[in-house]
Amino acid sequence: MSLAFAGSIGMTLVILACALPDLNSWWPFIVVVFYLLAPLPTMLMKRFNDYSGSGNANMDLAVFITMGIVVSSFALPIIMARVNAIAWTACNFTLCGNIVVYLTFIGFFLTLYQEDTDYSLW
Repeated sequence: MSLAFAGSIGMTLVILACALPDLNSWWPFIVVVFYLLAPLPTMLMKRFNDYSGSGNANMDLAVFITMGIVVSSFALPIIMARVNAIAWTACNFTLCGNIVVYLTFIGFFLTLYQEDTDYSLW
């Protein structure tokens, strides 16, 4: 429940960066593409490693690609604000939304891939 609330807050900040009357530019919403792409390399390599039993190099590559996507989602609003495509207020809203959304992703994956030892006593 709290992860859904945090994700909603993050997306609300990104939408506010686009929809406030003073800002009125939907360019910051392009970071949603990064939100969709960021977990894919890690999820695909996790599934691939489960079936193939290959080494850790594949997972390292997936984490590297994921970090490239995450850094790009932080860099793009800053670059757009520097070239005056968006206002700095919209950039700040987008960066705050990025932080909240990626912390939500981390919380989700930590919850999803944790060991079930907590519930084994029941």
